[in-house]
Amino acid sequence: MARFNRKNIENADNDRPVVYTLKRGGEPIYVGIAKRGRVQERLTEHLGEIPATEFSTRSYDTIDEARKAEEAKIKREKPEYNDQHNNG
Repeated sequence: MARFNRKNIENADNDRPVVYTLKRGGEPIYVGIAKRGRVQERLTEHLGEIPATEFSTRSYDTIDEARKAEEAKIKREKPEYNDQHNNG
């Protein structure tokens, strides 16, 4: 886990698809996915939009694996900023 700021985002793994979790006070508030080569860009897009204080990433070999993991994590953790996924 790292502080959610530009410097730490620049150090995020950008070489494989990832599922990322934005947290505030240790609680997940948003779970997202990013394709290989777009990880840092996606995280930067959330700066200032989602009031996270920290983030973590988990890399996968394929985008399909990452999509499945993202869906399961959202279903399990029900982050408040993923409302569109919590209604099903």
